[in-house]
Amino acid sequence: MTRTTPPRPVDVETLFPELAAYRASATRLHPRPGAPGVGDSSVGGPFLWPADEPWPVCTEPHRRRYGNRTEDVRTERRILAEAWSRTPAPGAEPGPTAEEGEILSSFKRGRHAPWLGDEDPIPLMAVAQLYRRDVPGLGGPADQDVLQLLWCPFDAHHGKHEPAVVLRWRRSDEVGEVLADQPEPVVVGSEGYVPSPCVLDPETVVEHQDFGLLPEALQARIEEWEGDEEDQDEDSFLYESDLSIAPGWKVGGFASWAATDPAPVECGDCGHSMELLLTVASREWDSGSRTWIPLEDRATAEEMDANIPTHVTVGRWGSMNVFACPTDTTHTPRFVLQG
Repeated sequence: MTRTTPPRPVDVETLFPELAAYRASATRLHPRPGAPGVGDSSVGGPFLWPADEPWPVCTEPHRRRYGNRTEDVRTERRILAEAWSRTPAPGAEPGPTAEEGEILSSFKRGRHAPWLGDEDPIPLMAVAQLYRRDVPGLGGPADQDVLQLLWCPFDAHHGKHEPAVVLRWRRSDEVGEVLADQPEPVVVGSEGYVPSPCVLDPETVVEHQDFGLLPEALQARIEEWEGDEEDQDEDSFLYESDLSIAPGWKVGGFASWAATDPAPVECGDCGHSMELLLTVASREWDSGSRTWIPLEDRATAEEMDANIPTHVTVGRWGSMNVFACPTDTTHTPRFVLQG
């Protein structure tokens, strides 16, 4: 289904013409539950991965035997989705049956992979695959048309509380036989690192720079227009939540710095300022960004899990911004968590 972002409730460039200099195009990916194949752009779908190419693994030391079983995470989601979508029998309560409840209660965190040592290689989790033909504005090397993102689903890497992320670019026409049995870790540190299979419906939108990166004089004028917080009501609109940066998974555009003060993101290889390649988001919208809900989702926006189709959680229900060097696509990308 096509997703259509409503026009912004206010033409912000009419109010503040200088914002035209701080405009950019972004592509909202609009992931929604589906059954993608290797030839599709997706979140949580199978990759176009050559059968003769080793699948990447994590060998960085961290505890990897304790957590949630990946199989349990997927089974729980399936049971809950089926339970809440069906019409209950007369006199019965909606939701899981008693039998389903027993199954769900058996899924617990634990030492589910006792054979794993802290440095044993474990396969990375396939997270997202983007074909250039599907995603307008996708950066990266012009001679490669598929971007693949994988991560190690444990929060214990590089001395930080975050997953280890790997990007792979490839040419689809150079892939012969595709790896049929694509590995994934038996245990994950958090169920939010297991993406549910989603198809994408990319849509190009216009964004404006994060409030904290605008000139101070322009910030002051915007704040004056917004007025005092106690005077705002449901008919009021805010630059940060309604008029600047789209929520959810997207390619390009501007990074939101809602959780921290803006910070320069420079390439560690050449020192050049990096550009936003991809945003991985925990939510497609929240209570503060409802004006961005696609028209096609308005009728079902309050349904369970409507705004978390991928079931991915990064940070505290925040986002992960993936930055790339615009001068050399072989330079190391950077990953910045917000929230």
